Amino acid sequence: MVRLDDTIAALATPAGTAAIALLRISGKDTIAIARALAGRPPAPRVATHLDYRDRHGALLDDVVLTFFQGPRSYTGEDSLEISCHGNPFIAQKILEDLFARGCRPAEPGEFTKRAFLHGRLTLDQAEAVRDLIHARSERALGAAQQQLRGALGRRMAALTDALLGALARVEAYIDFPDEDLPPEDRGALREALEKISADTARLLATQRYGALLRDGIRTVIIGEPNAGKSSLLNRLAGHERALVSPEPGTTRDFIEERVPAGPHWLRLTDTAGLNPAPGPVERLGIAKTRERAAEADLLVLVLDATRPAPPLPPDLAAALRPETTLLVLNKIDLLPGGSVSATHHSVPSLPFVPETITVSALTGAGAESLLAAIVRRADALRADTGEDLVAINARHAHALDRAKSGLGEALAKLSANAPVELLASDLREVLDAFGEISGKVDNEQMLDRLFATFCIGK
Repeated sequence: MVRLDDTIAALATPAGTAAIALLRISGKDTIAIARALAGRPPAPRVATHLDYRDRHGALLDDVVLTFFQGPRSYTGEDSLEISCHGNPFIAQKILEDLFARGCRPAEPGEFTKRAFLHGRLTLDQAEAVRDLIHARSERALGAAQQQLRGALGRRMAALTDALLGALARVEAYIDFPDEDLPPEDRGALREALEKISADTARLLATQRYGALLRDGIRTVIIGEPNAGKSSLLNRLAGHERALVSPEPGTTRDFIEERVPAGPHWLRLTDTAGLNPAPGPVERLGIAKTRERAAEADLLVLVLDATRPAPPLPPDLAAALRPETTLLVLNKIDLLPGGSVSATHHSVPSLPFVPETITVSALTGAGAESLLAAIVRRADALRADTGEDLVAINARHAHALDRAKSGLGEALAKLSANAPVELLASDLREVLDAFGEISGKVDNEQMLDRLFATFCIGK
């Protein structure tokens, strides 16, 4: 059974050979271990260069020790960082010696869990640490940094303060049961709850953008066979990821590649061509194409600029929307004189005028314009949250959805002149839901599940 008063140790840098490796220790025995290694009481926040000798006096490495005295440390406990040479064998030998001195191996995320439990971080800030480590784009990094610095916490504090004010007003009438909420107080309370509900819904609307930042923007390339979809994926990826052949129907299944696009990260998917008369295997690939298109955040419809536009399948045409669709006319290098004016016959009939980009996947002409258009569409997916970039995750969304439902119930009871006790019960449930986001509600199982997704040493 894991005890949170144990002294823990772990490697905090990735496994493998490097110039330096960093090991971390945290817990009640840290200062005794630091004193044994340095031969004297350690000075807080002072780097000390010394020989690391194991319990038997054998030299393992020359290292730099830095002691952090609790509560002014990452975990809120006494902590020690050991920088050694980045030879995995050396790091492992030092870890084994630390375990022999009374440390135990840290669980995934245990350092950050202790920081939360000691009040150094709120739960949403702890999640931001994980997002910061895994961020793969400028926007994802910016959102994680703002959340770590309290952007979501400030929003939740404002919502919680407003809710507490409303709840206090209701609780006052419970304390004086002979009174009832007069019409003027009901009107003020309704106005306050409606504003809290609207602000909650606005925050809830950022969930989709949060998922796009963490998982990548699902950008699906679709179109007729042999229009150059695979060539375009290779061009955007910067290497030969997909097999390219003059033979139509080469792509029978979807191919996914992670591709940076300005400040965003794309999950770029090449799909089977929409052949109106497919064979049995090709038909399975087209079914996958339809599935991917239905799940896409952005659709890139690729057509051959040298041929008339083919009719689009009705279900696919109905799925195209102006805000998420880009039309790409490929192979402009094959047009007479490279003229793009001859591409008008290649534009399909749609209920809207799509943004159209002309490219040559072979030469790279127009590729930068296409990436710029994708970045504009990706930026437009962001929900308006004001100055701070707030992008909630699925756990936050679940709590906010509960809060929004509770506020709806409270407003309905207020309209029906229900007893104030029932109204207060709904508002307390909303307060609990708000508290889940920052971790003010104690739920040990939820915490264990959350921090288990962190890496060891963090």
